[in-house]
Amino acid sequence: MPLKRFLTPSVVLVALAFAPLAHAQNKTNPPATKPAYELEVDGYQKPVPNTPKDHVPGPAPKHDLTGIWEPLPYRSGVFPTGPRDFPEDGKHVLPFTPEGKAAYEANKPGNGPRAVPINENNDPFNICDPAGFPRVELNTLKAIQFFQTPKQVVVIYQNDQAWRNIWTDGRELPKEIDEPRWYGYSVGKWTDDTTLVVETAGLDPRTWIDNVGRPHSDELKVEETFHRVNSDLTELSVTIIDPKYYSKPWVALNKFPLQIRPDWFDIREQICSASEAAQFNQVSGEK
Repeated sequence: MPLKRFLTPSVVLVALAFAPLAHAQNKTNPPATKPAYELEVDGYQKPVPNTPKDHVPGPAPKHDLTGIWEPLPYRSGVFPTGPRDFPEDGKHVLPFTPEGKAAYEANKPGNGPRAVPINENNDPFNICDPAGFPRVELNTLKAIQFFQTPKQVVVIYQNDQAWRNIWTDGRELPKEIDEPRWYGYSVGKWTDDTTLVVETAGLDPRTWIDNVGRPHSDELKVEETFHRVNSDLTELSVTIIDPKYYSKPWVALNKFPLQIRPDWFDIREQICSASEAAQFNQVSGEK
Protein backbone atom coordinates (compact mmCIF):
# COMPACT_ATOMS: atom_id res chain seq x y z
CA MET A 1 0.00 0.00 0.00
CA PRO A 2 1.48 3.42 -0.90
CA LEU A 3 3.04 5.38 1.96
CA LYS A 4 0.81 8.32 1.07
CA ARG A 5 -2.21 6.46 2.44
CA PHE A 6 -0.63 6.52 5.90
CA LEU A 7 0.68 10.07 5.80
CA THR A 8 -2.41 11.94 4.63
CA PRO A 9 -4.43 12.37 7.89
CA SER A 10 -1.51 13.70 9.94
CA VAL A 11 -0.18 15.85 7.11
CA VAL A 12 -3.60 17.48 6.84
CA LEU A 13 -3.58 18.22 10.57
CA VAL A 14 -0.14 19.79 10.42
CA ALA A 15 -1.16 21.78 7.36
CA LEU A 16 -4.10 23.34 9.14
CA ALA A 17 -1.69 25.01 11.53
CA PHE A 18 -0.30 27.18 8.74
CA ALA A 19 -2.27 29.67 6.68
CA PRO A 20 -0.73 29.17 3.20
CA LEU A 21 -1.08 25.38 3.18
CA ALA A 22 -4.43 25.55 4.95
CA HIS A 23 -5.83 27.60 2.09
CA ALA A 24 -4.56 25.05 -0.41
CA GLN A 25 -6.06 22.21 1.61
CA ASN A 26 -9.45 23.92 1.78
CA LYS A 27 -9.69 23.87 -2.02
CA THR A 28 -9.99 20.08 -1.95
CA ASN A 29 -12.62 19.94 0.78
CA PRO A 30 -16.38 20.59 0.61
CA PRO A 31 -17.01 24.34 1.00
CA ALA A 32 -18.63 25.70 4.15
CA THR A 33 -21.57 26.94 2.06
CA LYS A 34 -22.95 23.44 1.49
CA PRO A 35 -26.48 22.91 2.81
CA ALA A 36 -26.96 22.04 6.47
CA TYR A 37 -26.31 18.41 7.35
CA GLU A 38 -24.39 17.70 4.14
CA LEU A 39 -21.00 16.05 4.26
CA GLU A 40 -19.38 14.21 1.37
CA VAL A 41 -18.32 11.06 3.25
CA ASP A 42 -17.37 9.90 6.73
CA GLY A 43 -14.08 8.30 7.75
CA TYR A 44 -15.05 5.02 6.08
CA GLN A 45 -15.85 6.90 2.86
CA LYS A 46 -19.54 6.31 3.49
CA PRO A 47 -21.78 9.04 2.03
CA VAL A 48 -23.82 10.99 4.55
CA PRO A 49 -27.23 11.86 3.08
CA ASN A 50 -28.88 15.24 3.37
CA THR A 51 -31.71 15.56 5.84
CA PRO A 52 -35.05 15.70 3.99
CA LYS A 53 -36.41 19.22 3.62
CA ASP A 54 -39.60 18.28 5.44
CA HIS A 55 -37.70 16.82 8.41
CA VAL A 56 -38.85 18.15 11.79
CA PRO A 57 -36.40 17.62 14.69
CA GLY A 58 -37.73 15.87 17.75
CA PRO A 59 -37.61 17.28 21.27
CA ALA A 60 -34.31 17.35 23.12
CA PRO A 61 -33.91 14.39 25.46
CA LYS A 62 -33.39 15.27 29.12
CA HIS A 63 -29.83 15.43 30.45
CA ASP A 64 -28.45 13.77 27.35
CA LEU A 65 -25.78 14.87 24.86
CA THR A 66 -24.96 11.34 23.72
CA GLY A 67 -24.01 11.10 20.07
CA ILE A 68 -21.66 12.29 17.35
CA TRP A 69 -21.73 16.00 16.52
CA GLU A 70 -20.16 18.30 13.94
CA PRO A 71 -20.19 22.07 13.44
CA LEU A 72 -23.07 23.45 11.39
CA PRO A 73 -22.41 24.10 8.55
CA TYR A 74 -19.61 21.67 7.78
CA ARG A 75 -16.08 23.06 8.34
CA SER A 76 -17.42 26.19 10.05
CA GLY A 77 -15.43 25.15 13.13
CA VAL A 78 -12.08 25.87 11.45
CA PHE A 79 -10.90 29.15 12.99
CA PRO A 80 -7.53 30.13 11.46
CA THR A 81 -7.69 33.72 12.73
CA GLY A 82 -9.27 33.13 16.12
CA PRO A 83 -12.63 31.77 17.29
CA ARG A 84 -15.80 32.83 15.52
CA ASP A 85 -17.05 35.30 18.11
CA PHE A 86 -13.69 36.86 19.00
CA PRO A 87 -11.39 36.75 15.95
CA GLU A 88 -8.20 38.76 15.66
CA ASP A 89 -9.54 41.29 13.16
CA GLY A 90 -8.78 44.69 14.69
CA LYS A 91 -12.39 45.06 15.86
CA HIS A 92 -12.32 42.63 18.77
CA VAL A 93 -9.89 44.05 21.32
CA LEU A 94 -8.90 41.75 24.15
CA PRO A 95 -8.87 43.18 27.71
CA PHE A 96 -5.24 42.34 28.41
CA THR A 97 -3.55 43.00 31.73
CA PRO A 98 0.07 44.20 31.37
CA GLU A 99 1.28 40.66 32.12
CA GLY A 100 -1.14 39.21 29.59
CA LYS A 101 -0.07 41.68 26.93
CA ALA A 102 3.58 40.74 27.40
CA ALA A 103 2.76 37.04 27.10
CA TYR A 104 0.70 37.72 23.97
CA GLU A 105 3.51 39.66 22.31
CA ALA A 106 5.96 36.84 23.08
CA ASN A 107 3.84 34.37 21.10
CA LYS A 108 4.68 34.22 17.40
CA PRO A 109 1.81 32.49 15.56
CA GLY A 110 1.66 31.11 12.04
CA ASN A 111 -1.88 32.43 11.49
CA GLY A 112 -3.70 35.74 11.66
CA PRO A 113 -2.46 39.30 11.14
CA ARG A 114 0.62 38.69 13.33
CA ALA A 115 1.66 35.57 11.41
CA VAL A 116 5.39 34.99 10.99
CA PRO A 117 7.27 32.49 8.80
CA ILE A 118 7.30 28.91 10.02
CA ASN A 119 10.96 29.06 11.01
CA GLU A 120 10.23 32.04 13.28
CA ASN A 121 7.00 31.03 15.00
CA ASN A 122 6.85 29.37 18.40
CA ASP A 123 3.41 27.74 18.30
CA PRO A 124 3.64 24.67 20.55
CA PHE A 125 1.24 22.79 18.28
CA ASN A 126 3.75 23.12 15.43
CA ILE A 127 6.04 20.68 17.24
CA CYS A 128 3.06 18.43 18.03
CA ASP A 129 2.55 19.37 21.64
CA PRO A 130 -1.11 18.62 22.41
CA ALA A 131 -3.56 21.28 21.28
CA GLY A 132 -4.96 21.28 24.80
CA PHE A 133 -8.14 22.86 26.05
CA PRO A 134 -9.80 25.21 25.12
CA ARG A 135 -7.81 25.33 21.88
CA VAL A 136 -9.20 21.96 20.83
CA GLU A 137 -12.57 23.76 20.51
CA LEU A 138 -11.24 27.14 19.34
CA ASN A 139 -8.75 26.02 16.70
CA THR A 140 -10.05 23.33 14.35
CA LEU A 141 -13.31 22.11 15.84
CA LYS A 142 -14.49 19.13 13.84
CA ALA A 143 -16.32 15.99 14.93
CA ILE A 144 -16.84 15.31 18.63
CA GLN A 145 -18.59 12.45 20.38
CA PHE A 146 -20.25 12.35 23.79
CA PHE A 147 -20.57 9.29 26.01
CA GLN A 148 -22.34 9.47 29.36
CA THR A 149 -22.36 7.49 32.59
CA PRO A 150 -24.18 8.27 35.85
CA LYS A 151 -21.07 10.09 37.08
CA GLN A 152 -19.50 11.74 34.05
CA VAL A 153 -19.75 12.98 30.49
CA VAL A 154 -16.85 11.96 28.25
CA VAL A 155 -15.99 14.04 25.16
CA ILE A 156 -13.89 12.61 22.33
CA TYR A 157 -12.43 15.03 19.77
CA GLN A 158 -11.39 14.31 16.20
CA ASN A 159 -8.82 17.09 16.49
CA ASP A 160 -5.72 15.75 18.26
CA GLN A 161 -7.52 12.40 18.88
CA ALA A 162 -8.10 13.64 22.43
CA TRP A 163 -10.67 13.04 25.16
CA ARG A 164 -11.92 14.84 28.28
CA ASN A 165 -13.88 13.52 31.21
CA ILE A 166 -16.38 15.96 32.74
CA TRP A 167 -17.41 14.90 36.24
CA THR A 168 -21.12 15.29 36.96
CA ASP A 169 -21.18 13.54 40.34
CA GLY A 170 -21.33 16.75 42.37
CA ARG A 171 -17.62 17.20 43.03
CA GLU A 172 -15.98 20.63 42.81
CA LEU A 173 -12.86 21.64 40.95
CA PRO A 174 -9.67 20.91 42.93
CA LYS A 175 -8.77 23.70 45.35
CA GLU A 176 -5.04 23.22 44.82
CA ILE A 177 -3.76 21.85 41.52
CA ASP A 178 -0.18 20.53 41.65
CA GLU A 179 -0.46 18.64 38.38
CA PRO A 180 -1.78 20.86 35.56
CA ARG A 181 -3.18 19.05 32.55
CA TRP A 182 -3.23 19.73 28.82
CA TYR A 183 -7.03 19.35 28.93
CA GLY A 184 -7.58 20.43 32.52
CA TYR A 185 -9.93 19.25 35.25
CA SER A 186 -13.63 19.57 34.40
CA VAL A 187 -16.85 19.45 36.40
CA GLY A 188 -20.34 19.88 35.01
CA LYS A 189 -23.84 20.52 36.23
CA TRP A 190 -27.19 20.30 34.46
CA THR A 191 -28.81 23.67 35.10
CA ASP A 192 -32.03 22.53 33.44
CA ASP A 193 -33.22 19.52 31.44
CA THR A 194 -31.21 20.42 28.34
CA THR A 195 -28.30 22.63 29.49
CA LEU A 196 -24.97 21.35 30.79
CA VAL A 197 -22.63 24.00 32.23
CA VAL A 198 -19.00 22.93 32.53
CA GLU A 199 -16.13 24.59 34.41
CA THR A 200 -12.53 23.66 33.61
CA ALA A 201 -9.35 24.69 35.45
CA GLY A 202 -5.84 23.40 36.06
CA LEU A 203 -4.79 23.99 32.45
CA ASP A 204 -1.16 23.76 31.38
CA PRO A 205 -0.01 27.33 30.55
CA ARG A 206 2.22 26.05 27.77
CA THR A 207 -0.87 25.75 25.56
CA TRP A 208 -2.38 28.61 23.57
CA ILE A 209 -6.04 29.52 23.62
CA ASP A 210 -6.30 29.67 19.83
CA ASN A 211 -4.41 29.75 16.52
CA VAL A 212 -3.42 33.41 16.74
CA GLY A 213 -1.41 33.08 19.95
CA ARG A 214 -3.78 34.29 22.66
CA PRO A 215 -2.05 33.14 25.86
CA HIS A 216 -3.37 32.02 29.22
CA SER A 217 -1.94 31.78 32.69
CA ASP A 218 -2.20 29.10 35.36
CA GLU A 219 -5.30 30.92 36.64
CA LEU A 220 -7.35 30.23 33.52
CA LYS A 221 -10.87 28.93 33.99
CA VAL A 222 -13.09 28.12 31.05
CA GLU A 223 -16.86 27.97 31.19
CA GLU A 224 -18.67 25.95 28.54
CA THR A 225 -22.40 25.75 28.03
CA PHE A 226 -23.83 22.90 25.99
CA HIS A 227 -27.49 23.65 25.33
CA ARG A 228 -29.37 20.94 23.48
CA VAL A 229 -32.01 22.77 21.47
CA ASN A 230 -33.68 19.66 20.02
CA SER A 231 -32.83 16.14 18.89
CA ASP A 232 -30.63 17.45 16.07
CA LEU A 233 -29.02 20.66 17.38
CA THR A 234 -26.77 21.59 20.31
CA GLU A 235 -25.36 25.09 20.92
CA LEU A 236 -21.88 25.50 22.40
CA SER A 237 -20.74 28.64 24.22
CA VAL A 238 -17.20 29.15 25.55
CA THR A 239 -16.14 31.92 27.97
CA ILE A 240 -12.51 32.68 28.90
CA ILE A 241 -11.87 33.75 32.52
CA ASP A 242 -8.24 34.51 33.41
CA PRO A 243 -7.79 37.44 35.83
CA LYS A 244 -3.99 37.27 35.58
CA TYR A 245 -3.94 37.86 31.80
CA TYR A 246 -7.35 39.45 31.08
CA SER A 247 -9.06 42.16 33.09
CA LYS A 248 -12.50 40.68 32.40
CA PRO A 249 -14.00 37.51 30.89
CA TRP A 250 -14.48 37.32 27.14
CA VAL A 251 -16.69 35.09 25.00
CA ALA A 252 -14.92 33.06 22.32
CA LEU A 253 -18.00 31.19 21.09
CA ASN A 254 -21.63 32.17 21.65
CA LYS A 255 -24.27 29.57 20.79
CA PHE A 256 -22.10 27.92 18.16
CA PRO A 257 -24.27 25.26 16.43
CA LEU A 258 -23.40 21.57 16.43
CA GLN A 259 -25.45 19.09 14.41
CA ILE A 260 -26.07 15.44 15.22
CA ARG A 261 -24.60 12.84 12.89
CA PRO A 262 -25.93 9.32 12.16
CA ASP A 263 -24.96 6.69 14.73
CA TRP A 264 -22.95 4.86 12.04
CA PHE A 265 -20.83 7.95 11.29
CA ASP A 266 -17.10 7.18 11.54
CA ILE A 267 -14.89 9.98 12.90
CA ARG A 268 -11.70 10.49 10.95
CA GLU A 269 -8.30 10.14 12.56
CA GLN A 270 -6.55 13.49 12.95
CA ILE A 271 -3.24 13.15 14.74
CA CYS A 272 -0.17 15.38 14.70
CA SER A 273 2.86 13.26 13.83
CA ALA A 274 6.04 14.75 15.33
CA SER A 275 8.25 13.32 12.60
CA GLU A 276 6.03 14.68 9.82
CA ALA A 277 5.69 18.03 11.58
CA ALA A 278 9.49 18.35 11.75
CA GLN A 279 9.80 17.48 8.07
CA PHE A 280 7.06 19.94 7.12
CA ASN A 281 8.60 22.72 9.23
CA GLN A 282 12.01 22.14 7.67
CA VAL A 283 10.70 22.21 4.09
CA SER A 284 8.52 25.27 4.78
CA GLY A 285 11.39 27.12 6.44
CA GLU A 286 13.60 26.62 3.42
CA LYS A 287 11.11 28.32 1.07
